[in-house]
Amino acid sequence: MSGELQTPVPSPCINLCEMAPDGLCRGCMRTLDEIVNWSQASDDYKRAVWMEIRRREQGIQFD
Repeated sequence: MSGELQTPVPSPCINLCEMAPDGLCRGCMRTLDEIVNWSQASDDYKRAVWMEIRRREQGIQFD
């Protein structure tokens, strides 16, 4: 099941923590602010972040 559909909402972290020049973590595709805020965030916020991650995934260009 997709993370954004689960309760409680799981973290998208896959323990591949490296910030890319575009400001996103290479592992979970979150911004640093999203990562920092995650533990105190509401489920609505977490679901919104998951939706943003899905949008970001659509923009990935593979060589």
